[in-house]
Amino acid sequence: MAIFNLTQGKLSKINEVSFVLEKDMQKIVENNLQSLFNLEFVVSEFYINGLRVDSLSFDKESNSFVIIEYKKDRNFTVIDQGYAYLALLLNNKTDFILLYNENRNKSLRKNDIDCSQSRIIFVSPNFTNYQRKAIEFKDLPIELWEIKKYANDLVSLNQIQSSEKS
Repeated sequence: MAIFNLTQGKLSKINEVSFVLEKDMQKIVENNLQSLFNLEFVVSEFYINGLRVDSLSFDKESNSFVIIEYKKDRNFTVIDQGYAYLALLLNNKTDFILLYNENRNKSLRKNDIDCSQSRIIFVSPNFTNYQRKAIEFKDLPIELWEIKKYANDLVSLNQIQSSEKS
């Protein structure tokens, strides 16, 4: 989707620029978690059971954890990685609660969390057609968000919606 600047009735195209590093996307999202997703930031880059989570956040409305992963390029491992992270959340609930309590200086208890509402968000400039099709399952706890960066420090973030839920 092209973006234009309107000046005195004339449109001029604003060019898209690439993210140099995944970390650039991560900084933008983490610094704006509340306004973008209505989420509370917990921690960056945390390792558990051999997996590294890019961003861990908490959804106060659903009392659940949300893992956010960033992909600079098209990556064929998004959906399987999402399931692996979902299993990680469900199998290590107490570790996530402890991490939340230590980083947010709060005291969530095990029964305060609704793991059935946990989800995984992938943020990338591009997703494959297979990934777009894979999210068409009803109630799939995996979301795809396309991020674009443009000249003049403009950023767009749009959720990929499935055409139909099966």
